[in-house]
Amino acid sequence: MDAYAKLIEEYRGGLLENTHYGYICVVDKNSNVVWSAGDVNQKVFYRSASKPVQALPTIARELDKKYGLTDRECAIFAGSHAAQDVHVEALESIMRKTGIDEQDLIMNPAYPADVASNEARIAAGIPYRKVFHNCSGKHLSLMMLQRELTGSVKGYHEIESPAQQVVLETMAIASEVEKDSIGIGIDGCGVPVFAVPLKNIAVAFKNLARPEMMPDEKLGAAAARFVPMVNANPVMLRGTNFLCGNINRDQNLIGKGGAMGVYGVALKEEGLGISLKIADGTDYLWPFLLAGIFREIGYSKQETQDMLLGLNSGIIKNDNGVIVGEAKNVFELKKA
Repeated sequence: MDAYAKLIEEYRGGLLENTHYGYICVVDKNSNVVWSAGDVNQKVFYRSASKPVQALPTIARELDKKYGLTDRECAIFAGSHAAQDVHVEALESIMRKTGIDEQDLIMNPAYPADVASNEARIAAGIPYRKVFHNCSGKHLSLMMLQRELTGSVKGYHEIESPAQQVVLETMAIASEVEKDSIGIGIDGCGVPVFAVPLKNIAVAFKNLARPEMMPDEKLGAAAARFVPMVNANPVMLRGTNFLCGNINRDQNLIGKGGAMGVYGVALKEEGLGISLKIADGTDYLWPFLLAGIFREIGYSKQETQDMLLGLNSGIIKNDNGVIVGEAKNVFELKKA
């Protein structure tokens, strides 16, 4: 347990019921660690937190301009959408404009993650669709890239494919690590997923927020174009009243979460990148933990604090709405 720091304790009836361990890292604009909790050199998978970075090769090649995509349509490349109407409309528009066939997406058909959207689907008798999968926006971006490089979308999900090799190189540059050091697995949606030391996830988000610090000029220019698309269309990252959408409403932030408790976010004006992983994979505590981190580092924008605590204030209620306990941020950020 030495590698982990104690992050959050949950109490019920005054008794400690749950302890969540993990890591937190904060880097400055020069990629130096300035605050940390736990071993920030532990290698972790980005999971879907990589999506804003993975979209950069498509934007760098101006494929959005080639096919006349709107900023809203591009923003879904970074999203783990819930298949609300706004998402499906954008995805269908991208496919029409690019001529990509939904059946060429490699994931299995899925149902909308948004409950209301799924209930509407059932009522209308609409079957599962591949575009309902939360990663379909990322896949369309990868397919566009693969076709640009090879003339076909075939094999876009294979690590040996030209598209995935470009993405791997992009992940290395943005994260400021050697390409050969990146761990590679297969994500839930069937494409490669990348692992780097936790601190380098913070570095990548800092480079998104401060594109002039990106080690590659073309990728920096792509980030400078892409991040404002996300901030202008935050609903495309997940949907209404979800953390990833709400956090990007703050024009000073760029953030994205991934499965198994990973989150990356950066502060533009301050030039700070933040990464965290809750070791047990919990994600419902992200807002509460982020609110605590922001307080610790002095980011006190009240609207953002209110949003985070509105999603999870640390108050634990039972199914009847009765308060039965509380969560406490117990992490200590050590200054480098």
